[in-house]
Amino acid sequence: MTSTLKLADLKLEDYRLENGLRVVLNADQSVPVVSIAVYYDVGSRNEKEGRTGFAHLFEHMMFQGSENVGKAEHFQFVMKAGGTMNGTTSTERTNYFETLPADQLPLGLWLESDRMRSLAVTQENLDNQREAVKEEKRLRYDNQPYGQIFDI
Repeated sequence: MTSTLKLADLKLEDYRLENGLRVVLNADQSVPVVSIAVYYDVGSRNEKEGRTGFAHLFEHMMFQGSENVGKAEHFQFVMKAGGTMNGTTSTERTNYFETLPADQLPLGLWLESDRMRSLAVTQENLDNQREAVKEEKRLRYDNQPYGQIFDI
């Protein structure tokens, strides 16, 4: 038996702002939510051998506050508004995303623009998140039954 998956017909608008920021928009009024995804064209591929983990570290740093948002408040703003959020790092990119009630689009855009413009980079935040990233590595990779076979 063969089954066919039909993908949604996306009507994408792709444009660039005066500041160089690329915006890809897919307007969908079928549900009362908005999703915001910010992709940075940097990932682990940009790291040098022996100096890895920086992309993931900076992913963590993006949740440590900014000029107008305190440490951990980004999560609080989104959750209070009824939304969800997270970030991921891969070889090719680092991204951050929120899904919020549609009327909270201004909040989501403000949160992303604030941390993009004025991230709170302090020694305390850096030390804190360096340890968090190391612990994630220990839990997710170093403690696996197959060991380091994929590092070959």
